[in-house]
Amino acid sequence: MRVLSVLMLLINPAAGNAAYAPPAKLAPIVARVATKHITPGIEVLLSDRLALLSGKRVALLTNQTGVDRKGVSSVDLLRAQPGVNLVALFSPEHGVRGQAQAGERVASGIDAKTGLPAHSLYGETKMPTPAMMAGIDVVLVDLQDVGTRFYTYSTTLLFMLRAAEKSGAEVIILDRPNPQGGVLVEGPVLEPPFASFVGSFAMPVRHGMTLGELAKMFVSEEKLRTKLRVIPVRGWERAMHPYFAWDLPWVPPSPNMPSPKTAAVYPGTALFEGTNISEGRGSEKPFEYVGAPFIDGAALAERMNAAGLPGVAFKPISFTPTFSKFAGQTCRGVWVIPTDRKTFMPFRTGIALVKAVHDLYPDQFRFREGVLSFFDQLAGTDAVRKGIIAGQDVTTIEQQWQARLAEFGKVRARYLIYR
Repeated sequence: MRVLSVLMLLINPAAGNAAYAPPAKLAPIVARVATKHITPGIEVLLSDRLALLSGKRVALLTNQTGVDRKGVSSVDLLRAQPGVNLVALFSPEHGVRGQAQAGERVASGIDAKTGLPAHSLYGETKMPTPAMMAGIDVVLVDLQDVGTRFYTYSTTLLFMLRAAEKSGAEVIILDRPNPQGGVLVEGPVLEPPFASFVGSFAMPVRHGMTLGELAKMFVSEEKLRTKLRVIPVRGWERAMHPYFAWDLPWVPPSPNMPSPKTAAVYPGTALFEGTNISEGRGSEKPFEYVGAPFIDGAALAERMNAAGLPGVAFKPISFTPTFSKFAGQTCRGVWVIPTDRKTFMPFRTGIALVKAVHDLYPDQFRFREGVLSFFDQLAGTDAVRKGIIAGQDVTTIEQQWQARLAEFGKVRARYLIYR
């Protein structure tokens, strides 16, 4: 309870997101929730702010998620404007079309559809080079993030802001909502020894900010001289209903992020990427399914349901991944089902689930090894892994970062845009 009470000092629990039911109950809840009209930054730019691009050579950092409410690509929308001189594209991990798998390098080249140079920021280089930035006056950024530190789009944004400082280009964020919501903040703040491309700024796993708000924080806290402008999304508030009640289409930000339900559990179950347990890649429900051939799904579900974790239930499941870990093998484990978005704490749930598998299967479970533990890079600290190995309970593990989390809350508050 002490951990939760510290977290509640950072948030207003009464302003949490609406209930998030498992699939069997999802349809009637959607029917009762009025549709929320969300106007993404790209539409605001086109309707009100096109003068910002007049006479400028414009680049666009985007992928398949950059669309308006009708699903029309931001690339196509900008190219249809006579006064916009779009000269180049930049893409994050997964490429401009979002088809590359996690960790797969994407080469720069010419975009086949538009004929524009397409500079990959997940290939030979992750930092925009001076050659890539040459002659560009404005970089527009239109990406749907998933509100999790180790989802690499926020690092790509930070690297672009750093590159733009050197080139003199202005960066304009065409903002979009955070599908995690904008209220809850959770997890350890990244510690410097564990910085990497899956964590490049001192913030918690679940930061509760939009890319526009993150950009403001990055520029100010790193004292960058980058010219930054944020075009806010209209109609979104921090404590608004989950994504399924919006009129903004969900375009999977990456191949294994098929729905907002995936994004809801991702901050916790993605920890299994740092282990030898399948996080559900190659299955029907990546990150919602967790398992391995040696796990007893019923026993694991029983243990997890008895743990009293808020806002979540666990169902035994079998799945056979088509690729990634245990491809072609039957895995047994659990389906992680959020039942209440007001109280669900995905990172706490992820710790508890990793600990349960570790404790039940000590001879089979492994953390991925390397020069630096990938599990630690995801967590942003070695406290989680060491605590699990030492047999600490989840509350004891969480207490180790509460002071830094509270300090981050103070920093975060200076950059929030939305009510």
